[in-house]
Amino acid sequence: MSDQQPSPRSVPDRLRDAAAAVRASVARRPVPWIAGGLAAVLVLGSGGAVAVAAATMPTPRASKHPVADASATASPSATTAAPTSTPTPTGRAVPKDAAGPSALRTCTISTAASASGLGAFEGYVMNAKTGEVLFSRNGDKAAQTGSVMKTLTTATALAVLGGDHRIPTTVTKESGGAIALVGHGDATLSAGGATVYPGAPTLGQLAQQVKAKLGSTPVTTIVTDDTYWNDADAWDPTWPVSERTIGYQPNVTALMVDGDRANPGAATSPRSTDPVGRAGDLFRTALANAGVAGAANAQIVKRATTSSDTIATVSSQPVSTLIGQMIPNSDNTLAEMLARVSSKESGSNGSAASLTSVYQTALKSYGVDPSGIVIKDGSGESAANAVSPNFVAHLMVQVQAGAKGLGTLANALPVSGQSGTLASRFTGANAVARGKVHAKTGWIDSANTLGGYIDAADGTRLTFAFYAIGSSRAAALPALDAVTAATYSCGSKLTGS
Repeated sequence: MSDQQPSPRSVPDRLRDAAAAVRASVARRPVPWIAGGLAAVLVLGSGGAVAVAAATMPTPRASKHPVADASATASPSATTAAPTSTPTPTGRAVPKDAAGPSALRTCTISTAASASGLGAFEGYVMNAKTGEVLFSRNGDKAAQTGSVMKTLTTATALAVLGGDHRIPTTVTKESGGAIALVGHGDATLSAGGATVYPGAPTLGQLAQQVKAKLGSTPVTTIVTDDTYWNDADAWDPTWPVSERTIGYQPNVTALMVDGDRANPGAATSPRSTDPVGRAGDLFRTALANAGVAGAANAQIVKRATTSSDTIATVSSQPVSTLIGQMIPNSDNTLAEMLARVSSKESGSNGSAASLTSVYQTALKSYGVDPSGIVIKDGSGESAANAVSPNFVAHLMVQVQAGAKGLGTLANALPVSGQSGTLASRFTGANAVARGKVHAKTGWIDSANTLGGYIDAADGTRLTFAFYAIGSSRAAALPALDAVTAATYSCGSKLTGS
């Protein structure tokens, strides 16, 4: 049973009386109500039942009979906030129709955005649903992106290749006992042991196919062919050599095994100066292990194949899977391969010099304007890349919506305090945004960056990009987390620059 006691008069009767009183009060004291209406809230009875009556503003006219306020008709416990009448100043035009309601943007992140740890800060924030720009500080200035570039690389690969595309590696039979291992950009091709790319194709699979085709015919020469693109620009001159020697980046050739890692099971592992030669050596071992006659003593020669007689083929996992391996851990090798393969498959030549044009054409398909972007590589390692936070935030509107296959990228983005390169971030006071920020991190010597989308505290989805240029990583990461957490807290009320 309810503890509420019925009032002497029925709720419908009291609602009708209250509505009548409100209409009469409005007629007596016309007020420019929002959207032409008044919401009168009446709290009825000891149980606090709430009724809302909407009164449409009539044409202002004089009242012939004084009427008591609406609150007078409610029960003694009811309260109603009476709107304040504002006289119209003499001589000022009054709009015929009152403006509709709009959210007041009163929340600022200016303190967090001015932290010294952000260096030369660039930032841009949008309301993903309305497209409203909520914050911009140097947001239109194209600058180095760090690994946030990988979001553009992913979008380009999805537009050009599609999520189902697989990258082949083939073996052709040539004359005189020669066979050729031909690369087409699959850096996940594995020697067959430990690998950072689970599910990758292996040299052993190729060797078994070769054995089945050749039978007892001996192999005297193994040709290694990486001419799918020209390897003259395999290393960008703006990349620090330490990226290779420490193990973040290989020479970008169309043929390599296990990303050319010295330790195939380690994401960060020293790379060689000759990925193609290493691939040839490993393939020779795989052929010998498969029982291919003469393979153990075969000569290795690097050149283009002269044959179209394909005797073995393996393929990478789908591009969508490669993206899922690349984005969370910021794999530079996969990023460079997807960039070059996208160039080739789009009809260009696979060179680094082709990437700006290839990316611009592909990114236009998402309804964003990529004019002015400069793409030097697929990974974002070059400080000569130039993309504005404005562009990244606009692209992220499409990403968070899953437009044209971009849901693959949205699902792969690291999540604050939970996954990928954001797993250990957003701690202390910034932990308020844990689980709410989906973004790609970026880190090069001269910049630390973050770009993605935020499910803000007020339920608004925001897209953003923040660049901390010129500060140390130790200072930049907590400062980036702080300004992002502040943005999360502000939500749709964010304002300022």
